Amino acid sequence: MRRAVIIFTAVLGFLFTSLGFGATSALAEGEALQGTLINAGQPVANVVIKVSDEGGTSAGEAKSGADGKWVVALKAAGTYKVDLDTATLPQGVVVTTGRSSLTLTVFEGAARNVLFPLGAAAATGPGAAEPEDDSNTSLARVLDLVYTGVHFGLIIALAALGLSLIFGTMGLTNFAHGELITFGAVGCFFLNVTAGLPLELAALAAVVLGGAFGYFQDRLFWGWLRNRRTGLIGMMIISIGLALVLRYTYLYFFGGSTQQYAQYVAQPGIAVGPISIAPKNLIMDGIAIVVLIAVSLALVMTRLGKATRAVSTNPALAAASGISVDSIIRLVWTIGGALAALSGVMLGVFQGVGYQMGFQILLLVFAAVTLGGLGTAFGALLGSLVVGLATQLSTLWIPTELKNVGALAVLIVIILVRPQGILGRRERIG
Repeated sequence: MRRAVIIFTAVLGFLFTSLGFGATSALAEGEALQGTLINAGQPVANVVIKVSDEGGTSAGEAKSGADGKWVVALKAAGTYKVDLDTATLPQGVVVTTGRSSLTLTVFEGAARNVLFPLGAAAATGPGAAEPEDDSNTSLARVLDLVYTGVHFGLIIALAALGLSLIFGTMGLTNFAHGELITFGAVGCFFLNVTAGLPLELAALAAVVLGGAFGYFQDRLFWGWLRNRRTGLIGMMIISIGLALVLRYTYLYFFGGSTQQYAQYVAQPGIAVGPISIAPKNLIMDGIAIVVLIAVSLALVMTRLGKATRAVSTNPALAAASGISVDSIIRLVWTIGGALAALSGVMLGVFQGVGYQMGFQILLLVFAAVTLGGLGTAFGALLGSLVVGLATQLSTLWIPTELKNVGALAVLIVIILVRPQGILGRRERIG
């Protein structure tokens, strides 16, 4: 229990520290209203957003880009009216809440996110189907959130599995793991957009580069620290510094704006029962499931997998049995880097590429690992699905901007009830 509490406290400390040192570009630039228009998982472009102050005077206007994002910079803090011009919405798309005008307060130095949930319009006129009742609409929304939660959970699971393997073999709480996620997404972006490779080849190359990045990290950095017998607390603090260095290296070369890959930015959804799903999401789900199953089976059925579990259980005994502990740890870093890179590529397809994207989901990755049980591969998978579902389903009751609170609430409850996690083993302290 003590170990779980230490990890959880360290994660929250890192979050607050990073928020202090690494404020987002929106905060640095001053007050603004911003948002992203999404319909059936796809960005909606060329929609006009108008902003006026309390006196009705225009304060700015914006049009959503190819990624669905829009921003209106403001001259000062205050209360503003935000109007979405419904005439500029694509045919058959409406604001599902019926509220295309919102009144919001923007505080000094803050960028306020604005949510306009979009969906398909009900058919009208002769021959049109009867409008669905509220219960059918609610069921469709719940099912859509369940699918989105599973999809997001699978993306988190790829990163969480690698993080869990590294923790299991080294005992290291690696706060730079989020930057491995960003490495995969940014690497894929440069290969796809700058070098002109098809997204499929760019993604494969980014995963290979992610594995190589993990390998050389351990060979040149973490392995050197192990040989110097650096303590785990010291290594954890070093990982925080490494995370900050990598994050701002990405900022220098990539920039602070969110970018999109050259392909699969907008895809028409296909009907799956009462919900619509973009084909790219289904393909990503299939790839994630295959990779997760393959890695999990390898841990159980292969000699390298058994050696990895032996190192995780007792490194000294594994070394005495003839297992090269350093080689196994290096293999785990390679696998962890590749899995994190694949997670980053999929997250980039899902929501765009940004220099902070890995950091922004790192807390959820830690939550998934802690929920499932520290150092357990199958626990990381289960914890990720719980986090993904809790994150999305919580929007039924709370604003979307606060959806991560649902996952953290589940984390707190499980840590209080079962400190070792869902699949973790009880440990004797003292």
